Amino acid sequence: MPTTDQYWALPDGISEALPEESWRLENLRRSLLDVYATWGYQMVIPPLVEYMQSLNTGIGSNLDLQTFKVTDQLTGRTMGIRADMTPQISRIDAHKLKTEHPNRLCYIGSVLRTRAFNEDGSRSPLQVGAELFGHAGEDSDFEIIALLLTTLKHCQVPAITLDIGHVNIFRSLAAQAGLSTSQEKVFFDMLERKSLPDIEAWLAAANLPASETEMLRQLPRLYGKADILDYAAEVLSAANQQVKEAIQYLNSLVKRIQHEFPDCHIHVDLTELSGYDYHTGIVYAVYAEGSGREIARGGRYDGIGKLFGRARPATGFSTDLRILTRYWQAPPQQPSKIFAPADTDPSLNSTIQQLRSQGQWVVRQLQGDTVKTPQDAGCGQQLIKHGNEWIITEV
Repeated sequence: MPTTDQYWALPDGISEALPEESWRLENLRRSLLDVYATWGYQMVIPPLVEYMQSLNTGIGSNLDLQTFKVTDQLTGRTMGIRADMTPQISRIDAHKLKTEHPNRLCYIGSVLRTRAFNEDGSRSPLQVGAELFGHAGEDSDFEIIALLLTTLKHCQVPAITLDIGHVNIFRSLAAQAGLSTSQEKVFFDMLERKSLPDIEAWLAAANLPASETEMLRQLPRLYGKADILDYAAEVLSAANQQVKEAIQYLNSLVKRIQHEFPDCHIHVDLTELSGYDYHTGIVYAVYAEGSGREIARGGRYDGIGKLFGRARPATGFSTDLRILTRYWQAPPQQPSKIFAPADTDPSLNSTIQQLRSQGQWVVRQLQGDTVKTPQDAGCGQQLIKHGNEWIITEV
């Protein structure tokens, strides 16, 4: 790196927001919080760093390699800079709020990751999310998905596709087939890759019961439009009750989404297993037209608060504010700034104070400043003294 670059270059995947982008981000942040408030979701602001014991539990256990670690100089303990806010929200629900009723929380804040997994290569996304704790059932899953789709509609995201699955279908099939932990892991990897030749070869050598072998063979083929669930119920008719209940649950939920959000394209994939280690029910990702990678994701992760003292049902989603601003076409315009001269007239001071109290943006010239004109200060209006009054005129 040239010596002049070392003072201003940012690390790869780390970005900053200049005034125009900052204005858009902040206005979208405020408007989303207003939307969430109308649904009864309360905002929380978790700390930027926590002890690793807190961050590396439950859903956070998958984030260990994504977490930057530092040593607390006061205690010598290892702290982590949050890579995902969801574990923090579950700690707040379980340990701080302690309500027995359903608890609706939302958040917007920066996270930091050792490696990027967003489409823009960012390691410092502005994470937006909502979590609903304390209810285990279709209503809460539907509410969270509805809030996510409302969020994307608010941000004018076009042609949304919801890719949805249920982790208990594979998990219960694996248990019924008697797969060991290592076998389940191997088969899971093949499912994620949808590697049909590998699956065929593996099943041929596994010596599993015939019915379980056939169901596992068909599993990676069970994806498509919502009606694939009816076909899945037939193909997996020999499966245990847990599988049948998961298919029925998913079918009912998808029908509700289709009814309330007819413009949302739904793609069902019974091998959609993102977050398999911690999700306990539905799991989904959202895609937008022209975007090859997900722009939001979510799912159910019951029991996440167990290590914090309370194993609460939980369902939620997260997305990235920076990605959402790409679609948001109509943010509030910045007010026209008013240029005030470097004059010590008391009436000018009073006028400026009154304008600022009304929300007007006033830029005051400084004595000896290189800014000589309103245009130099980016102002479209200026204060001119007319008689004994200061009036606003267009530049």
